[in-house]
Amino acid sequence: MRHILNAAAVAAIAGAAGTGAASADTVNVGICVSWPGYAMLEVARQKELIDHDLNITIFEDPLGGHAALAAGQLDVYGCTADYTPLVVDRGTDVVNVAFLNPSYGVDHVILAPDVEIADLPGKKVSAPQAYIGHLLMGIWLDSVGIAPDQVEWVNLNADEAVGPMMSGDLSAAYMYEPWISKVLEAKPGAKSIVNTGDPEVLKTGIFMDSLYMNKNFIEEKRDVALDVLKARWDGLGYWNENTEETNQLLADYLQWPVEDIGYVIGTDGKSFEGGIYMFDFDESARVCGVLDGDGPFGMAHGSMVDSIALTNEWWVKLGLMDKTVDAAAGIDCSLMADLVADGYSQSLSAH
Repeated sequence: MRHILNAAAVAAIAGAAGTGAASADTVNVGICVSWPGYAMLEVARQKELIDHDLNITIFEDPLGGHAALAAGQLDVYGCTADYTPLVVDRGTDVVNVAFLNPSYGVDHVILAPDVEIADLPGKKVSAPQAYIGHLLMGIWLDSVGIAPDQVEWVNLNADEAVGPMMSGDLSAAYMYEPWISKVLEAKPGAKSIVNTGDPEVLKTGIFMDSLYMNKNFIEEKRDVALDVLKARWDGLGYWNENTEETNQLLADYLQWPVEDIGYVIGTDGKSFEGGIYMFDFDESARVCGVLDGDGPFGMAHGSMVDSIALTNEWWVKLGLMDKTVDAAAGIDCSLMADLVADGYSQSLSAH
């Protein structure tokens, strides 16, 4: 469900012939991977909650989708927020316009049997490079007094780490379900030592999904951009009110078993502990700093910039970036502010 990035695919998509900016009534939308948190615009499309034609493509290649967005082949793109500092560093015409949902325990670090934390220096640990697993592993190691350069990093996604964990080649690994359960069942003594549902992890706001837009799309068709942003939360509202129906819609669209949809976004119209937590519009607007009040989980008013700055700091620590950038340059909260000014509001509760 969460994929390692393929540089060859990035080059291929970046070099492909683009369709250019969308027409006034057609919006090219990208989804970086098959993931329910990114699919609420598909709900809006199917339920006719927007007057514009949403042309939605699932990439299964996060960097390839970002390349298409930067090239103007996409107008809107749902993916993880951890890419935002790279948007600034590379000077692309892309901005992060909203936080959508934090990981609420779906991402874990698993410690192998008979391994103590003090044993980890010099040992192999795995995580997919340049993705949230890399961040989670690095931050956890730092929290227990182990610097990133004190371990041997192995670039593996969760499914790829199962075999080395079973054979004892890895001392710790980033994982998510169903791989967590497989390892814990097969390796007595293995244990989860941190996950993104931990309060201290949640409040950082860095394990987050976001909505990106091309700057030229916003400048040339701002009204359409506002309609798309509103439609994303209207789709979320429809899910909140019609959860069972919408979970089936998402399962059909993503080609997932419907029970797996519930294990990510839940069946109560708000969240699933061990999956993700869906920000309603008001929560996202508060974290963006355009609506009074603080966000959930200890995320302060306007803390979106701080979360991006912290991500930048960790990419530097982990050797993926070599400088600090202006985190605010990667964010455009003015669209959220316009919706607030127009009286749009949404506060959703679990049922």
